[in-house]
Amino acid sequence: VQLQASGGGSVQAGDSLTLSCTTSGLVFRNYYMGWFRQAPGNDREFVGYIDRTGARKNYADSVKGRFTISRDTTKNMVFLQMPRLKPEDTAVYYCAAKYVGRRLSEPTEYDYWGQGTQVTVSS
Repeated sequence: VQLQASGGGSVQAGDSLTLSCTTSGLVFRNYYMGWFRQAPGNDREFVGYIDRTGARKNYADSVKGRFTISRDTTKNMVFLQMPRLKPEDTAVYYCAAKYVGRRLSEPTEYDYWGQGTQVTVSS
């Protein structure tokens, strides 16, 4: 199983980025997909998840109403749209896959992880 996140970069506050996560080696439609982030010195933090069908999503309070997760089952990909970025959004962002739909905000519960992609937002 492989997950690969991409799309990070260095931007100014107020700019937008869309992260992508490609997956292979798993039956994508059977997995919940989560996004997490980790800033230097901090624990890995839940950003949001999307259920198997894309019908249900949940977000951390820090990004709710601003970030949007979506998935494309035909391409086995999940996306994280991040408009109106803030300096506090600076972190390495990770995508992850989970088969069982419980405890979806807990990073230790996820089955597979991609390598991270760096997002840096300057003021």
